[in-house]
Amino acid sequence: MKETSVLCLLFLISLLSCTTNQARLTVSPCSSQFFEGDFVSLSCEEDDSSAGWTLRRNTSKRQRTQCGDGWGRWSGSSCNITVFLLDSGVYWCESREGPISNMVNLTVTGGSVILQSPVLPVMEGDDVTLLCKTKTTPSNLPAAFYKDGSLIRKQPTGHMTIQHVSRSDEGLYKCDISGHGESPSSWITVTGKPTTTSPSTPTPVSTSNSIPTSASPPHLVLSVLISVGSVCVVVLLVLLALLVRRDVDRKPEEIYTAVVYSAVRAEDVSIGDKTIRKRSPRL
Repeated sequence: MKETSVLCLLFLISLLSCTTNQARLTVSPCSSQFFEGDFVSLSCEEDDSSAGWTLRRNTSKRQRTQCGDGWGRWSGSSCNITVFLLDSGVYWCESREGPISNMVNLTVTGGSVILQSPVLPVMEGDDVTLLCKTKTTPSNLPAAFYKDGSLIRKQPTGHMTIQHVSRSDEGLYKCDISGHGESPSSWITVTGKPTTTSPSTPTPVSTSNSIPTSASPPHLVLSVLISVGSVCVVVLLVLLALLVRRDVDRKPEEIYTAVVYSAVRAEDVSIGDKTIRKRSPRL
């Protein structure tokens, strides 16, 4: 039973290790759209540096190439890249042990307008700001914002804030600046808030001198009782065997003498009106 408990504990520890041994891909500047020639830094924020995380990507030309293999340059824990049209694609972190991080889709445009939107999923209830930005002119020009092809609103300063986002705000967004053009479309993902557990009730402190019940698990008590019982049974069997052996080893003459001695002591002789008890002979 003890060995089984140890194996279960090791299994749970291995599961926890697999769960926590993750990396998170971050992008700076935090956007999913870039102009040609922009400088972008991608980092694998890792929980375990020994896992050997590296950055990989899929583009229209090549699949599963890593940073430094014809694109990008490692600097510390980040991969730095000056992006061009062919750098559009899906990026992720991958360890030599197999697990991968979240994936991000980066779009590089040769146009004059981009939509700066969160590259990572946003949490339900948070506020999200979208910025419609031009390459050569100030980014505070009036802009129109669209979701799934439908106009949401027009903003005079080129940015729009969605307050307290919900799952219904998830979708494909783009923007348009009159006289400059339209941005590519980017998907915004909304995730639910993590569930919170209520604080556990504190265990009352025992003031007695007795040992807490938790210190003596039922299976441990049962094991002790079984062990003690087994020892008692063995001791009784040994004593019984010794008694039987002693009786068997007694000589027949000793047994006969004991019987005759008992019979002689029990004889009484009557003479007249007196009863005389014979003395028992010494044997």
